Amino acid sequence: MDELVAQVNHDEPPPHSRKNAGWVEVIAGSMFSGKSEELIRRLRRAKIARQKVQVFKPELDSRFSDNHIVSHSEMRHESANSRSAEEVLARVDPDTEVVGIDEGQFFDNNLVRVANQLARRGVRVIIAGLDQDYTGKPWEPMPQLLAIAEYITKTHAICMKCGQPANYSQRTFESEERVAVGAADKYEARCRACFVPHADAPTVHDVG
Repeated sequence: MDELVAQVNHDEPPPHSRKNAGWVEVIAGSMFSGKSEELIRRLRRAKIARQKVQVFKPELDSRFSDNHIVSHSEMRHESANSRSAEEVLARVDPDTEVVGIDEGQFFDNNLVRVANQLARRGVRVIIAGLDQDYTGKPWEPMPQLLAIAEYITKTHAICMKCGQPANYSQRTFESEERVAVGAADKYEARCRACFVPHADAPTVHDVG
């Protein structure tokens, strides 16, 4: 679907010259912007390089799979569910070189400390997540993760209403809960001009 096509910078961080140097990468943007797809792409490249990779996602996100992270374009990568950032830290093996975390906005604020701690241990930490909630407000802990990251990728979707680059996740059903897990059945991508900070009717295009 054209509206799900992401515009993303595929530049990878350069390799660090110092052995065992860790760092943090953050992939942030709206829904349908290709965040999980970009995360999976980087994880696959790390595995091709024969690096040990571990991947985690929040337990509450089981939209597409219980044991995989799955993009809207149906790319997938095996992952483990975690209830908290502390659990992620406890489950990372001593010899793991790359840690991937999807849906970072659903983790608690301890994810910032955990990411820093892993990076200091020499781990490459890659975190993908929504940087704003359905009202357009920054969604912790993503802003704090963006602040500490060495490398940041901002992804954009395509606005369902006008076709311009989209930076917002428009809720299309009535609910005031900040966390309401869903996909194209509950959200659509909108640009700044078309976004409204509350539920709005889904976009319908005439076909003819």
